[in-house]
Amino acid sequence: MPTVHTVVDSPVGPLTLVAVDGALTGLYMDRQRHRPPEERFGEPDDAPFGPVIEQLAEYFAGQRSEFDVPTALTGTPFQRTVWAALCEIPYGETVSYGELAERIGRPSASRAVGLANGKNPISIIVPCHRVVGSTGNLTGYGGGLDRKQHLLDFERSNSAHTQPALAFEY
Repeated sequence: MPTVHTVVDSPVGPLTLVAVDGALTGLYMDRQRHRPPEERFGEPDDAPFGPVIEQLAEYFAGQRSEFDVPTALTGTPFQRTVWAALCEIPYGETVSYGELAERIGRPSASRAVGLANGKNPISIIVPCHRVVGSTGNLTGYGGGLDRKQHLLDFERSNSAHTQPALAFEY
């Protein structure tokens, strides 16, 4: 199946959604570190993105805390393990890179966890913004620290009002 994409507006700027065979393979912010070249996004086509766009709108309206759209994450087994663990971080909460490394059974791999976190191809939906430094300080975020702070502040302010949606599944 061909790769297709669309661009949607959001409170953190335009988001490029990429899909193959109806499964989301990318959600990229403009000027995002590790953003693939535009030519890899395929042809413009809004058709496969209806549920993703709807769920992102609900998220940014404070009405959704988890996503249940089909995804196809491509990465190493270690990266996929880290990305799966990201989805277990509750809405409105944060963990450190070290805590995440412990959660996946690799307590000495906090730097590798950070690298895998930075390569997450589906930002927001796979919530890499919920990982912070060991002191609680914001550290690297592919979309920029200002966006990371915005997402964390947004989730914290809405966490008491947001009803959990269906769990994210691979």
